[in-house]
Amino acid sequence: MNEPDVIIIGAGGAGLMCAIEAGKRGRKVWLIDHAKKTAEKIRISGGGRCNFTNIHAKPETFLSNNPHFCKSALKQYTQNDFIALIERHSIAYHEKKLGQLFCDDSAVAIIDMLLKECEDADVVYEKETEVESIEYEDDKYIITTNRGKQTCKSLVIATGGLSIPKIGASKFGYDVARQFGLNVLETAPALVPLTFQTDLLERCKALSGLSVEATVSCGKTSFAEGLLFTHRGLSGPSILQISSYWREGDEIVINLCPDRDVFKLLKGHKKHHPKQEVQTALSDALPQRLAESICEAENITGRIADLPDKKLETLAKAVNVWRVKPAGTEGYRTAEVTLRGVDTGDLSSKTMEAKNQPDLYFIGEVVDVTGHLGGFNFQWAWSSGYVAGQNV
Repeated sequence: MNEPDVIIIGAGGAGLMCAIEAGKRGRKVWLIDHAKKTAEKIRISGGGRCNFTNIHAKPETFLSNNPHFCKSALKQYTQNDFIALIERHSIAYHEKKLGQLFCDDSAVAIIDMLLKECEDADVVYEKETEVESIEYEDDKYIITTNRGKQTCKSLVIATGGLSIPKIGASKFGYDVARQFGLNVLETAPALVPLTFQTDLLERCKALSGLSVEATVSCGKTSFAEGLLFTHRGLSGPSILQISSYWREGDEIVINLCPDRDVFKLLKGHKKHHPKQEVQTALSDALPQRLAESICEAENITGRIADLPDKKLETLAKAVNVWRVKPAGTEGYRTAEVTLRGVDTGDLSSKTMEAKNQPDLYFIGEVVDVTGHLGGFNFQWAWSSGYVAGQNV
């Protein structure tokens, strides 16, 4: 193409949204990506149905070193704006739970919609384009790729984070930020299963596939959602959520039966069903396999009538206040997003432009803004992409 006004590197959700909005403003946009397929993260999300936003998206549902940074973008382009876009394209959707919105059919409908919007905005989009170097001279960016050199006035980095490397995740965006003097906060996997060692790992393996509704806490933060035992440790929505807050060495507290006082329950069984085995009594509150595992781990078995209240209290605490110390996480391989990244202190919250480098923008997951599980991270992609698209 002739010299574009804007080059956007990265054709995920944020990059596509930015390209659409810039193109609609009459900017000549060149959107490039190193991958063979478009927006793989959208395609595989939500079990292939894409949890594209959340009706409860608000600043409090995002983590950042500066919790106020996301406010401007989320206000400029809300979840209702994206829902309106979905509806204009007649994409059927439904609310699953907790405000999570999914396509009725395939996530490919979202990708097709974004590509159609790009086409209508005269965006030039090229896949399998590798960026070899970026330079800045005479108020212009010089991008050298495997397709040759190209210059532009505005450059947008929408290359995502380190999560799910098998679909092409890389540290490219962080390297560009450092090249131009921006600070990059040390990253970590987020929305990721937690792993354990020794005895606890063996218990998790034995219970693999079993799930319960649980409340999981780390410090002052708690989430009440499903918990899943796996052959590597613990997963499920409540664990993925807390993983964004957990740090190495921290303890997490799990209530495996948040709706019941298990000590009170066991005392009731002791009074009314004294001949009952204690694991049978406990299975009134929990799946039988889990009840048996807890009794075995605490070495408390036998008829409930023969057990002192102190032992019943020990069992109850193992259910309602189960304290565990994870060994780590499953890492970027299974993480849904990347925690931290390009320091928001070096970006304008109103435009997403770097403060010390003119016409350089960072959007989406590469930035230190991480949403909760449930469509929030896609909303950040749409909102940050929209904002940059209004200003490039």
